[in-house]
Amino acid sequence: MNSVQTRSAEKALSGGTWSIVCGAMLYSILTVTPLMAKHTADQWDWTAPILPLVVDAAVVIVVKLDDVLARLGGHGGQWPIVLRWMTGLMTLALNTADSALKKDLVGVAVHSVAPLLLIVTAETSLAYRRAIAAAVAVLEAEQKAEREQREQAARERAEQARQEVREEREHAAQLAREQREHEAFLAREQSEREERVRREEREERERAAAAEREIRERREREREHDERERERLERQARERAEVERREQAEAAAREQCEQQERLARERDALLERGPAQGKLPEGEAREIVATAFRVGLSVRSAVELCGWSVGWVSSRYAGHRDPSHTGAELAIASR
Repeated sequence: MNSVQTRSAEKALSGGTWSIVCGAMLYSILTVTPLMAKHTADQWDWTAPILPLVVDAAVVIVVKLDDVLARLGGHGGQWPIVLRWMTGLMTLALNTADSALKKDLVGVAVHSVAPLLLIVTAETSLAYRRAIAAAVAVLEAEQKAEREQREQAARERAEQARQEVREEREHAAQLAREQREHEAFLAREQSEREERVRREEREERERAAAAEREIRERREREREHDERERERLERQARERAEVERREQAEAAAREQCEQQERLARERDALLERGPAQGKLPEGEAREIVATAFRVGLSVRSAVELCGWSVGWVSSRYAGHRDPSHTGAELAIASR
């Protein structure tokens, strides 16, 4: 029997016991109350249910405490037995008293069923609980023994596993030492080979570096020579540009002086002509106006020199300032 079956049996026993107790209490109250009412003063009839309730309460106390003591594996001594039988006999007497006074044997037998069932049930449930408690104790002892055996077996297996692990570790450590020694030997050989290779590579790099350094120095010398040559050429180009700039400046200055002299001569020539005696031909007037515009004479001076109107001369001046006024100039000329 396992713990689940034990708990199921305890629940069934507890439920059945309390069902019988509750039924017997209800039946006892309904049976004893009329008897107590007959033997109680009329003004105290309402107290008739108290006695069966007190007796049945004692029955409840006995059943409950017996249940607790049986679960704990204890024993209350003789007094619980006295209380259990006394409450049972009192319940039996109270339930059968009315029928016995009437000398009704059938009624006595019928009313004694519930009290006798209550008494036997209380004793039987106590015995069952004690038997179940003993069985549970045995089961727990067996389970504890099995658990201890399993724990002992587990400890032995763990110890054996630890021993095997230790042996495996020692074997692995031995193999590791041998492997490390072999690897150290191989590493030394590899290191020596690598050292030789590095030494050869270093010598090769040194030779290559020397050759590269020589090439770099030669290139540096060539670069410095090219730089000096470029600087010389740039200096010569700057000098030639400076000479050309000075020559251009001198030529521009000479040209400007010549132009100023030419304009001065033209101005003097125009001024020497004097005012026109009439309206000059258009071609000649245009040349005079163009010359007056170049030498910077005013419109009125040009009008006096050519004999044409101020509007016409102003249009020629505007045409010289802005060629887009050519159409306006033609229109004025046609007038």
